[in-house]
Amino acid sequence: MAYPIDGLHPNDKAWLQDAVGKITGKLDWVSEKSGNKIPYTTIDGTHDNRAVENPSGADADGISWWTNGFWAGMMWLMHHETGNEKYKEIAAFSEEQLDRCFEEFYGLHHDVGFMWLPTSVASYRVTGNPASRKRALHAANLLAGRFNLAGGFIRAWNDLDGSDTRGWAIIDCMFNIPLLYWASEETGDPRFRQIAVRHADTVMDTFVRPDGSVHHIVEFDPVHGGVVRTYGGQGYEEGSSWTRGQSWGLYGFMMSYIHTGKEEYLQTAKRIAHYFIANIPEDGLIPIDFRQPAEPRLEDNTAAAIAACGLIEVAKAVGPYEQDLYLRAALKLLQALDRSCSDWSRGNDCILQRGSGSYHAPAHHHTIIYGDYYFMEAVFKLKGNDLYLW
Repeated sequence: MAYPIDGLHPNDKAWLQDAVGKITGKLDWVSEKSGNKIPYTTIDGTHDNRAVENPSGADADGISWWTNGFWAGMMWLMHHETGNEKYKEIAAFSEEQLDRCFEEFYGLHHDVGFMWLPTSVASYRVTGNPASRKRALHAANLLAGRFNLAGGFIRAWNDLDGSDTRGWAIIDCMFNIPLLYWASEETGDPRFRQIAVRHADTVMDTFVRPDGSVHHIVEFDPVHGGVVRTYGGQGYEEGSSWTRGQSWGLYGFMMSYIHTGKEEYLQTAKRIAHYFIANIPEDGLIPIDFRQPAEPRLEDNTAAAIAACGLIEVAKAVGPYEQDLYLRAALKLLQALDRSCSDWSRGNDCILQRGSGSYHAPAHHHTIIYGDYYFMEAVFKLKGNDLYLW
């Protein structure tokens, strides 16, 4: 596959060089400031810390919160880009802290892929650390244990607020199943891959609509299989188009294509990509839901960053005559993020400033760590020097 930079115009190459410089410059000091933290967001410009038992103001699960692998992932990207050993040491702190999740157990859901791919799998790939391999295989077994044979899906969450979620699957899990692909590749045991493929096939058949938009949540009958209903989840309403869900589907199917070579996954990723591209606003700033009301204009820059990664991977997988469509869209998203949503100063520990967890959340337009991670990953992909963690 040709690196996307081969298809960039000179002005875009100049922008890319500038973006790489700003990222490496900011992470140089932020990493040292937050070296003993596992951040999720910022409070008054300073990273919070999910490594503590009860993070101030947290509405989540502390050390078991699903985003707790992304800070280490950022450190591994920086280690790969710069060769500086300090980033490896900071990444190791996150990985070791996550051992408490195994001990507590009840806080773990399907998001173990998000948590241990950018930490333990990354560490094992780079360093060969046997302890990292053991952690990652333990997480893979936990994820495989959530597979529902009747419905062909991986259960998303444990019961929430007394709700029965035994039959719930969500589009986000397309990012968790690469942990299963890795486990089969590492051990030679086909069971993990079989579960990942079965889940991806189910998502392809039941989540992705004919126009390329996707559902966030699909409920299956957990005993007999079959779709019960769909939910709007973190989007505007049932039947709408939550943009981060679109990006999970777009990049997620590319991940499954990369691991399996299954052509249907590439075609599904392209269908979602075409829907996403057709709905990008003129200014490149992505709403929380493509079908939300025009006002208030609520944005989610994390969706833009994730989608940019997926679009670049599609560009790498198609022929040169198709490549430009996906590259131009990715660049539009990334340059809009750089221009309108980024803080490169020392006044805020995060880069991207306008993330939104869900449409109906009480607050919007705040920093979210995975927005920074995927923005960095996309920029390094364009440069042709990314460390693929999925």
